[in-house]
Amino acid sequence: MNELITALAWAGIFAPLAMGAFGSIIGCTIAGQAAIGAMLDAETGHARFIGVSVMPASQTIYGIVATFTLNRGVTADTAGGLIGLGFLGGLVLAYSAIRQGHCCASAIQASKIKPEVFGLSLAPAAVVEGFAVFTFVFLLVLSAGIPKP
Repeated sequence: MNELITALAWAGIFAPLAMGAFGSIIGCTIAGQAAIGAMLDAETGHARFIGVSVMPASQTIYGIVATFTLNRGVTADTAGGLIGLGFLGGLVLAYSAIRQGHCCASAIQASKIKPEVFGLSLAPAAVVEGFAVFTFVFLLVLSAGIPKP
């Protein structure tokens, strides 16, 4: 049983990065496909479409920092915290990146048809990013309570 807990704790350390990258891949793919489609229809604004399509990549950056923060020795005292914070933080980062990709795709489509709504159309993607930031910050704060052996 101790080996299973130890393995889960090590997976929990890596989970924010792996799951954040997983979500970013899906989110950037969704938004990137929308950007490519928009570039076929629009004569200008191509750089804006590409810029918006990479917004879901930020969850990978949060995952990298979270993984470095959680990286410590695995003991019976630290395993529960590493498993819980790692997997739950990673799950939120993955889901927010995927949903942000959908928001970015919608923003790209809206600004393709009506360029003057470009800034406002990014508001839903920014709100979703905010939830990822909240999770990231609280993961960092709560990880300070996990002892470092």
